[in-house]
Amino acid sequence: MALDQSFVGRTYPPTPPYEVGREKIREFAEAIGDANPAYTDAEAAKALGHPDVIAPPTFVFAITFKAAGQVIEDPQLGLDYSRVVHGDQKFAHTRPVRAGDRLSVTSTIEAIKSMAGNDILDIRGEVHDETGEHVVTAWTKLVSRAPEEA
Repeated sequence: MALDQSFVGRTYPPTPPYEVGREKIREFAEAIGDANPAYTDAEAAKALGHPDVIAPPTFVFAITFKAAGQVIEDPQLGLDYSRVVHGDQKFAHTRPVRAGDRLSVTSTIEAIKSMAGNDILDIRGEVHDETGEHVVTAWTKLVSRAPEEA
């Protein structure tokens, strides 16, 4: 069953703040194999003009994808998550994510398309810090595969 086009433009409430910790940043940098000292050494980050360590650009995915769960789990939308694959991801940063940030995400359904029986869902996540400053916008594309024919 195709997803309801009337959901395009629907915005979900902001998530509770997620506090970005130095250790989470370090673990993420290690996991992706990025040895940039600005991710692990506060003095190196400060030498680059940052108030504390910064996160790799893709760090925010964990926060924005969790926020997209509000969309995914919306029973009115009718998305069968067991059929979903992650299709694409992109980010537009206003500034780096920093240790100590308290980030909230507001998710909006930007588009719903059907192609070859598959539903394609585009979700935009606007990430702001606790002062309301925009930090990053993340776009997530999910593909809900068509049911297999009997």
